[in-house]
Amino acid sequence: MLANVHAAERPPILEMRGISKSFGVVKALTDVSFTVREGEIHALVGENGAGKSTLMKVLSGVYPHGSYEGSILFSGEERQFRDINDTEALGIIIIHQELALIPLLSIAENIFLANAPSRFGVIDRSAVHERTKALLSKVGLNEQPDTLITNLGVGKQQLVEIAKALSKDVRLLILDEPTASLNETDSAALLELLKEFRNQGITSIMISHKLNEISEVADRITVLRDGRSVDTMDCHAGVVPEDEIIRKMVDRDMESRYPKRTPKIGEMIFEVDDWSVYHPQHTHRQVVKNLSLKVRAGEVVGISGLMGAGRTEFAMSVFGRSWGRNITGTVKMHGKPVDVSTVTKAIDAGLAYVTEDRKHLGLILAEDIRKNISLANLPGVSRSSVIDDISEMKVAQEFRARMRIRSHNVYQETGKLSGGNQQKVVLSKWLFTNPDLLILDEPTRGIDVGAKYEIYSIINELADAGKAVVVISSEMPELIGICDRILVMHEGEFVGEVAGAEATQENIMRAIMRRKGRDE
Repeated sequence: MLANVHAAERPPILEMRGISKSFGVVKALTDVSFTVREGEIHALVGENGAGKSTLMKVLSGVYPHGSYEGSILFSGEERQFRDINDTEALGIIIIHQELALIPLLSIAENIFLANAPSRFGVIDRSAVHERTKALLSKVGLNEQPDTLITNLGVGKQQLVEIAKALSKDVRLLILDEPTASLNETDSAALLELLKEFRNQGITSIMISHKLNEISEVADRITVLRDGRSVDTMDCHAGVVPEDEIIRKMVDRDMESRYPKRTPKIGEMIFEVDDWSVYHPQHTHRQVVKNLSLKVRAGEVVGISGLMGAGRTEFAMSVFGRSWGRNITGTVKMHGKPVDVSTVTKAIDAGLAYVTEDRKHLGLILAEDIRKNISLANLPGVSRSSVIDDISEMKVAQEFRARMRIRSHNVYQETGKLSGGNQQKVVLSKWLFTNPDLLILDEPTRGIDVGAKYEIYSIINELADAGKAVVVISSEMPELIGICDRILVMHEGEFVGEVAGAEATQENIMRAIMRRKGRDE
């Protein structure tokens, strides 16, 4: 059995030699070499923009042979992939961070969309159903094949994508940020599934910014930096310290994951009292239950909780009633009641909300940086209701410098920026409205440790400037590292509060589970 062979003795299933790839004058990859052994979990890490996705697109045929320099060997033979069909025919399957599922089709229809079993030229629905059940069993998903994708949570959708890969006789599975949108329970289940695949001889490449997860499952870790391969570390030789991985990724020592800040708490800025919200479709279901929240100037308040606790729904309902119905309760800014019944009124009242879904709700990816930054405050760059192009450009350039957005210029298309730089554009957009309260929903999701540090520094700067900041995050170490106090949310209610200096993952989870146990 391959699982019993020491990792160092396993033959390579993949060798990428001297891979270089350019986009015009921009060099995305320079002489990258990357080897993956058969039956291992190989982690690929690096800052946003380091070249990880570009390298995987070269491997998976998205960038065809001839559009890059270097060679690819798979199972000992040199390959010249023309497109993704060539790679899938060999069992090289990539699952992107943005899942490629069709919401209004069933699980079975999504899995066998392009390769359904048939008889006499007609789809064999019975065979589709049975094969789907078998695949779902393999990935541990207890759903019926005819269940619509839209009725599944993100964690279950991720498992459907993996089942789809297994239907194509996968030999090398590439997962791009597979746990970025998952809660801790779903993430742990997915990591266990990858270990099981390893036992079955399936090779995996895992791209992730969650270094604790990488340390748990990876056999080896390859670091990319600035489009070059820096090092490959063998995890079987001993635990690779996270600080060492970070140092190789960013080419500098980070004194701390979280920048230091001395809180200077001031006057009361934001108050929500007796806030209730019902589901927009299931109108009998109360999602937010009589919440009250106060945030002072210079204070960073975290909201923790399991996925589905109602954190995002609470934030969106407060910000212009962007989500929910039958919303009741009061909002005060600086001690005075304010109208937040529309997004425009919420902005005028001094609120800003950075959504967890920057690609779909936070940015217009096809527009340039300049247009995205001015989007929430067009009067700020207008004269007599007409946009002043010069003012808009100057504002964008100021925020590009202030937020350290890495780009060619302010006219670069936002969709072509790395995740961390896209997040800085979203932050710039809302900072240009000059809010008194900034709500950040999963502000560092899907970005690397270097970019995270920069986002944390920006949060500190906002607090030091007297802003009130609310941070919603599924990463408990993040909340513990940056917040003055943390509120614990469970099923639409705050069930606990912990001072930041006293917070631990254990006492946060204890508050959640204590309430969960009472509910059950």
